[in-house]
Amino acid sequence: MDTFYEDLAEYYHLLFEDWSRSIERQAAVLGPLLERYTGRGAPRVLDCACGIGTQTLGLAQRGHDLVASDLSRASVARAEREARLRGLEVPFHVADMRDLSAHPAQDFDAVLVADNALPHLLLKEDRDRALQEMAGRLRPDGVLIVTLRDYDRLIQTRPAMQPPSFFGEPGSRRIVHQVWDWEGTEYDVHLYISLETDAGWVVKHFVSRYQALLREDLNASLSVAGFADIQWLEPEATSFYQPVVIARR
Repeated sequence: MDTFYEDLAEYYHLLFEDWSRSIERQAAVLGPLLERYTGRGAPRVLDCACGIGTQTLGLAQRGHDLVASDLSRASVARAEREARLRGLEVPFHVADMRDLSAHPAQDFDAVLVADNALPHLLLKEDRDRALQEMAGRLRPDGVLIVTLRDYDRLIQTRPAMQPPSFFGEPGSRRIVHQVWDWEGTEYDVHLYISLETDAGWVVKHFVSRYQALLREDLNASLSVAGFADIQWLEPEATSFYQPVVIARR
């Protein structure tokens, strides 16, 4: 594992203009999807790539029964702290999505892996193993929800960067941008957060590698893991910023 999320954990909220509002907005989209596809008003959800809690916190605030984990110890520690600040009781664990034995229960209504986390797994065998682990935590007829970038579109042009975003007020602004360095179907994301301080600008640089996970390949891995009724919901239909994949055990 690279140290991307270990290093980024204390800065992750700076990627958003207003992280708290983003938590609310994402829960306002993912919450109804979880309720619709599980048939439950307060589904029991395992967020197995929770990061610092962007989805977990909002869904817990919505009344869902959340359990969360992430491979990054620093991210889990930050998520636990953010949950306490909001008065939320969420069990957090450090766990690799390829080995979810830290969650022995097999009665989750849904497993969530959001924010383009699955494409961190560069090898097909790792992806297949992770999806099998997720399937093993679901009750019969439970659902998996994945959000990820639209790689079928991105692979056509292999963009070299995402345009910079400027946040904050003069004197305490920040600039967030990414440079993507492609190598075949993999690419390194160079994430830059430039912070304006009294002493001048300070630049934080973080790097991680992703696999451009095509729809055909994800669908095949989902089928191998025992999932069926695979649906791709486009941003135009959900108002979510990434495609949302829903599959049923």
